[in-house]
Amino acid sequence: MSLHGKRKEVYKYEAPWTVYAMNWTVRPDKRFRLALGSFVEEYNNKVQIVGLEEKSSDFVCRSTFDHPYPTTKIMWIPDTKGAHPDLLATCGDYLRIWRVSDAETRLECLLNNKKNSDFCAPLTSFDWNEVDPNLLGTSSIDTTCTVWGLETRQVLGRVNLVSGHVKTQLIAHDKEVYDISFSRAGGGRDMFASVGADGSVRMFDLRHMEHSTIIYEDPLHHPLLRLCWNKQDPNYLATMAMDSPQVVILDVRLPCTPVAKLSNHRACVNGIAWAPHSSCHICTADDHQALIWDIQQMPRAIEDPILAYTAAGEINNVQWASTQPDWIAICYNNCLEILRV
Repeated sequence: MSLHGKRKEVYKYEAPWTVYAMNWTVRPDKRFRLALGSFVEEYNNKVQIVGLEEKSSDFVCRSTFDHPYPTTKIMWIPDTKGAHPDLLATCGDYLRIWRVSDAETRLECLLNNKKNSDFCAPLTSFDWNEVDPNLLGTSSIDTTCTVWGLETRQVLGRVNLVSGHVKTQLIAHDKEVYDISFSRAGGGRDMFASVGADGSVRMFDLRHMEHSTIIYEDPLHHPLLRLCWNKQDPNYLATMAMDSPQVVILDVRLPCTPVAKLSNHRACVNGIAWAPHSSCHICTADDHQALIWDIQQMPRAIEDPILAYTAAGEINNVQWASTQPDWIAICYNNCLEILRV
């Protein structure tokens, strides 16, 4: 994937503010495009859309728009064929769907299921279903997960193209829910898992919402912050506890006992990303290091990563490009870097 034959391994972009949320586009015509969210401790925050100019090998900011509060997560519509409108979702106080064009980025819809109240519990995370892009799931500090259905209409002048409704809402955990992710198992549409402040990983099926399965509980009941499914093998998922220097890998066929622990971090883990093209590679990030592990040896202990990259600041987030498996993005301080692996 060299850019015009130049074998540069790292490309860097400096934003005007601390970067936290970020995501790669999957559209085939927008290869090196990412969305970045600011982390400023006030109401007024920003989202930027940046792209790598392949002629100059420099990142360019394509657009900037205002966002209330910092984005806790950003995600492009998982539309690898470019069949849907070019949509971007963000969450913070609400779930927002934005329509991106070369001229502008405009808000298409704002999804809030608290119809009778001005108060909304902040959204910690969300996931966009890859098999059915009309489904999104959000997680909230109010202990609930909500699955939304989107409707996308044809263009009629300036009328908004996208609207949404609550398909289902459930109390998912005993405490705050910190992350949600759809599973590729069983067709990839109906199953999702969540993690939260009660220290558990729970699995749900939209066809049988009356019960959930607890896959794992942190032995010390520490909050679990992130959850990430293996992209090639839906039996495996990774999670991490608050202030923990290790990543726990679980096999849903063997609940409750981790199948592996990645423990070589010197500081607490901040991010996890599975390889898009391989079931046995995973990238984890701590305060200065992004580490890539080969977990083929599971359940034998995995002692050391196979690759390590040291950043110039504390890494807040790591994202492995699903359509370009040679590239991983990290962000630290006000910097985005994409690394060739």
